[in-house]
Amino acid sequence: MSKIVILHNPRCSKSRAALALLQERGIEPEVVDYLATPPSTHEIERILGKLDLPPRALMRRDEPDYAELNLDDPSLSRAQLVAAMQEHPRLIQRPIVLANGKAAIGRPPENVLSIL
Repeated sequence: MSKIVILHNPRCSKSRAALALLQERGIEPEVVDYLATPPSTHEIERILGKLDLPPRALMRRDEPDYAELNLDDPSLSRAQLVAAMQEHPRLIQRPIVLANGKAAIGRPPENVLSIL
């Protein structure tokens, strides 16, 4: 099995549940606290590609930063939206698990099992 990485927020119940789900199956993923170590714009683009999603689909639209940064503005480019996620990682959905050349958002946590 390839390396498994979880972009994790330890304060998020869904993120903790996805990590526990992996560990219950004997999987010890590389845990990346993406708030402390935000992914680069290149990495965000790579994740979007694996998920086959546009940038806004990876964003937490209920975060105050989303409204404050006016990220609903349809004139914003893909690059601008990705840069906003890199600069404000709280905007990124969590958790995200990367495994076997694929990615899954752990909402619900069981979603991550589909890529193992």
